[in-house]
Amino acid sequence: MNDLTWPQFAAVDMRVGTIVRAESFPEARQPAIKLWIDFGPEIGERKTSAQITDLYDTATLPGRQVIAVVNFPPKQIGKFMSECLVLGSVDQNRVVTLLQPERSVENGLRIG
Repeated sequence: MNDLTWPQFAAVDMRVGTIVRAESFPEARQPAIKLWIDFGPEIGERKTSAQITDLYDTATLPGRQVIAVVNFPPKQIGKFMSECLVLGSVDQNRVVTLLQPERSVENGLRIG
């Protein structure tokens, strides 16, 4: 395992955001959900695709706060442009559990 330097870690812009909309993504190669996340006035709303269908559904995701990396370049996933990367733990069966703040906090707060 390589050691990560502090400047490398600091370059990863992780923020808290609230999911405002969630839709199924049947065109994705792996089962996924499209998410629209509000990161507050500085960053605004970003969208992403997340392979989280094992534990989550589109009806229960809006209103949930999550943590995401917001400074990756956009990535085309089929006909959908992903603008951030939602973070989660991944178990041995590739089941993702979303990372979220312990309590509700302001959208856009930086993780560090």
